[in-house]
Amino acid sequence: MKEERFFYVPDAERITELPAEEAQHATRVLRLTEGSTIYLMDGNGTFYKAEVTMTSSKRCAYRIVEKMPQERQWNRYIHIVMAPTKMMERTEWMTEKATEIGIDEMSFLECQFSERRHLRSDRIEKIAVAAMKQSRKAWKPKVNDMQSFRAFIDTPRTGLKCICHCYGEIERKNLKELVTPETDDVTVLIGPEGDFSIEEVRYALEHGYESVSLGSQRLRTETAALVAVMTVHLKG
Repeated sequence: MKEERFFYVPDAERITELPAEEAQHATRVLRLTEGSTIYLMDGNGTFYKAEVTMTSSKRCAYRIVEKMPQERQWNRYIHIVMAPTKMMERTEWMTEKATEIGIDEMSFLECQFSERRHLRSDRIEKIAVAAMKQSRKAWKPKVNDMQSFRAFIDTPRTGLKCICHCYGEIERKNLKELVTPETDDVTVLIGPEGDFSIEEVRYALEHGYESVSLGSQRLRTETAALVAVMTVHLKG
């Protein structure tokens, strides 16, 4: 049985050609020709079965044969907000794995104790797209540009908003106790390797965030982000 070939095409129903990068992969790497069957994903919940109608060195046109809406595999909007790690490959690993598990949005923060002050969101976007295609996810997470901690907190948000930290003097609830089957939106903040500053935690609490932990163990930043994703998933 031939492997199904998936391509990311955000406007799959509206356009009739693969985006340039996808087209080059289809024609130069996979050497697809007219009549080949391909599958498209729009990143917004729908797959499409399509037939290649034309190829050249840089172009690959198609016609849609079948529209295949997908069933969502998680029950709420999941937004993970993380301070990027000093070693960028750890942030990239988190992006890949969180996308494979299923997530709706990623944001990145510059915090008081951050060891990384810049991030290429276009690189993170490419990793998310690759992970979406590899894991056959119908939804692509939204990837936001890096911003300051206070700018993020000052932006109004709905749903359950949580900040994970390790300060024993501030009461914390376990994240799994706060997420219920009725919870629609969840935003979870994960701090840098040195944690959020206590001033940042208090600022978030003043703006409606819940003080939470992910259990008694200490976790790396990128591991904590994945634990948060799985905790929200497992609450039904």
